[in-house]
Amino acid sequence: MAAIKVDELYHEYDDHGKSVTAVDHISFDVDDNEFFTLLGPSGCGKTTTLRCLAGLEVPTSGTIELDDVVVFSSRGVVPTHRRDIGMVFQDYAVWPHMSVFDNVAFPLQCGKRMSTSLIKERVHEALELVNMAEYVNRKATQLSGGQQQRLSLARALVRQPKVLLLDEPLSNLDAKLREQMRKELRFLQRRVKLATIFVTHDQVEALSMSNRIAVMNKGVIAQVGTPREIYQTPTSEFVAAFVGATSFVEGTVTAKLDDTAQVELDTDIGELTCDVLIPLSVGDRVTVAIRPEAMSLSADPFPGPNNLEAVVDIGLFVGDAVDYHLQIGEAPLRVKGHPRTHFRRRDKVYVDIPPSECVLIRQAVADEGEAEKARPEDTLGPVMIDTTI
Repeated sequence: MAAIKVDELYHEYDDHGKSVTAVDHISFDVDDNEFFTLLGPSGCGKTTTLRCLAGLEVPTSGTIELDDVVVFSSRGVVPTHRRDIGMVFQDYAVWPHMSVFDNVAFPLQCGKRMSTSLIKERVHEALELVNMAEYVNRKATQLSGGQQQRLSLARALVRQPKVLLLDEPLSNLDAKLREQMRKELRFLQRRVKLATIFVTHDQVEALSMSNRIAVMNKGVIAQVGTPREIYQTPTSEFVAAFVGATSFVEGTVTAKLDDTAQVELDTDIGELTCDVLIPLSVGDRVTVAIRPEAMSLSADPFPGPNNLEAVVDIGLFVGDAVDYHLQIGEAPLRVKGHPRTHFRRRDKVYVDIPPSECVLIRQAVADEGEAEKARPEDTLGPVMIDTTI
């Protein structure tokens, strides 16, 4: 059963007389108890979508249902305070002049009349959920960043909402605390069993926490799928480039191998044999997306197909791996090597690319220029993604 239904949501705003589209006719459902993430770069429309769900923005058109209640349509708008939601903001929005207790109790005191004893009980339960019960009388200004994040979460949960909305709640935390809070937040969501929409631009957060991910770009949803589907089988160059590090190779289908789901390609780095999951014909232009950790590196040639000779451009030691940037002719290739390898600049090496690790994306002639523009420049950085989900 879907706890959240969004149909053809469209929102535009006026920027000094110019109409700007923030969300462009997107549709998606979120099931009961599902952790659903909106992932994308800054300005892609993910936070605007969340604010529309919360009632903080009034969309231009479309339909929004929360727990089978239509909260926005052409017929009318349900105000924020009447939507059965809890929300955590990026900056936590903790009231500094209030104690921990008063911060959490505030939503209950502003809603339907509730007895003092029941308010105390609800506040205590919410603080217990986030391991903050011992700080009940502390001033909000005396809390660390991680404690303020927990406080904000307790305040969102105290009303026992049907839907939880999270707007980049971990972005202000340091790396170690962010890693800890990812685990705690996911455990908590499973415990309270809430339909949750999580907004982030962080790939690791999205991959490690979500049941499903919607990757957004320029106001539209580029792909929806499980973390493994998004990472291992992207359907566009944008998704492949944005979610994790990727090497892209341009090629043309030269043959379809009989009795196998494989094709042969003539590419910028040589002849490749690739598994194929999409219909292709000889002569089709494709882009091959290859993850750095999918390839093997050696000083000696590998047996079988897709054994390529390369030259090391640079190797960046990142602790659990060496991020090698290679050149095959004029084409760059990025490989995640074992941390104990010691290849140096200008060393000759051999790369093995398993056919099953080649993700083929068909090129549309009209889109070739746009596809190049869509690749985020930061995919060249030394970030490696752990895909053990």
